[in-house]
Amino acid sequence: MSQFNYSKICSELLKNLSERQKTVLSRRFSISPKDNKGEGETLDSIGKSFGVTRERVRQIENDAFSKIRPEIKKYPEVFQYFKQYLKNKGGTSREDLLLEQLAGKDEKNQVSFLLNLNQDFIRFSETPDFYPFWAIEKDAFSTVKKTINFLQAELKKIGKPVQLKDLKEAKELGPNTLSSYLEISKKIQNNPEGLWGMKDWPEINPRGIKNKAFLVFKKEQKPLHFTAVAQLIGLALPQTVHNELIKDQRFVLVGRGLYALKEWGYEEGAVKDVIAKILKESKKPLNKEEILEKTLKQRFVKANTVLLNLSNRKNFLKTNEGYYTVQES
Repeated sequence: MSQFNYSKICSELLKNLSERQKTVLSRRFSISPKDNKGEGETLDSIGKSFGVTRERVRQIENDAFSKIRPEIKKYPEVFQYFKQYLKNKGGTSREDLLLEQLAGKDEKNQVSFLLNLNQDFIRFSETPDFYPFWAIEKDAFSTVKKTINFLQAELKKIGKPVQLKDLKEAKELGPNTLSSYLEISKKIQNNPEGLWGMKDWPEINPRGIKNKAFLVFKKEQKPLHFTAVAQLIGLALPQTVHNELIKDQRFVLVGRGLYALKEWGYEEGAVKDVIAKILKESKKPLNKEEILEKTLKQRFVKANTVLLNLSNRKNFLKTNEGYYTVQES
């Protein structure tokens, strides 16, 4: 709930305009009571309905603005409120977030109209890399662009999502300013855990079952059964998760239906493959207890499963002293 009645303020500002000027501004910014939540109309659309050119409509709009701009001095507390909000955000704010915060759901169009009226506020249009945003400094776009380009390079060097406080720019600019800049960027985003990274990173913007599962494992930091993964990503068919994970090299099956991330140090393969790798890397025979200890760090299986695999003479040899080696083919 806003502390100001923006609809009433807009009506008061428009009351001394000609009917055509009122109509143009009302339709351009969609601020009439009957169309409070609609999109503003284009110059072309309004011009066609009047039977005039878009440039004529622009002239009517500019004339109306010139007439009512002196009237905004009657509402200093409103514009001071807008300015203070932007100052608290480091001088910039993404347009949709700004309007949501200042006006709630019902008077966004009215706030947009008021911001356009006051020349202390500067709107920067949308680009392929940035969302539209408002600022109180004329050089805000170059400042935001320079900071975001630097952060993109830094994040790519780090190679993983980070918390805002871990970026040195948060200390230099302040967390409010930095978060405001990041919100304007289309290429850098944050995830539900509050970590920031590149938009196309699976930890930030997971697409598909495998990437969503990857994000779940990164959050939980422990092996999980595929049914638990399905539940955590809100999927009704757990078997689908199993089918996807088993094909992706980022995941390792470490038990019956139990998966872990390969980056945690888990090796691919069946239990016998894990045992073979342990023995080869040891460069010396190992006894049963040593093999059990090392294998059970890699696989969540019963000890008897390891011993059963170890007893297979086609794969492993047992010395007279009770040590095991790999059977050479």
